[in-house]
Amino acid sequence: MEVIMKQNIDVRGKACPIPVVEVKKMLETLNEGDIVEVTVDNSITVQNLTKMAEQKKLPVSSKKISDNDYIVTIVVGDESSKKIEEAETTKKTNCALNASSDKTVVVISSDKMGEGDEKLGKTLIKGFIYALTEQDELPETILFYNRGVYLSILGSDSLADLRLLESNGVEILTCGTCLNYYGLTEELGVGSVTNMYVIVEKQLKATKVVKI
Repeated sequence: MEVIMKQNIDVRGKACPIPVVEVKKMLETLNEGDIVEVTVDNSITVQNLTKMAEQKKLPVSSKKISDNDYIVTIVVGDESSKKIEEAETTKKTNCALNASSDKTVVVISSDKMGEGDEKLGKTLIKGFIYALTEQDELPETILFYNRGVYLSILGSDSLADLRLLESNGVEILTCGTCLNYYGLTEELGVGSVTNMYVIVEKQLKATKVVKI
């Protein structure tokens, strides 16, 4: 008789996209019929987890257990849903093979993401770079210029994630003029120094440019 396991994971206090990433990894270790109960502390995370489960064709439900706490319950799918996911993965892999010339370049020109509150902006850019490390298809190059150079220097909260991306083949390039302007020439912690000619060239030759 097959034993159904119930796993509990508490992601309260963890910033986006960490809850989704952690739950996704746990789901990959479980068997058909197993259950994951996730404790979260905001409705946005509930929505993000629900959307992730629905994309994977997994049964999902949620309930509010206190003013700030929710439980999201996800059931590991049956073989049919696994086959759907495997088919989608195969399709993506084939597309990637057929599009080997694809060159996605991510351009980061600030040490925060978006306008408004600076603290929030810095939290968002940190989450963005972390989310890049969890993608099935990584960009070819990440370019840093202007205040974006603060993300690739020693002591940056994103340094470990950038080094992980580099170890997985992502080219990390930081504007030398910008490093010099901010007095950070000797502080580069990942990748290499580049110049404006290369920054322009990389973007012109890219098949896709993502600007932050």
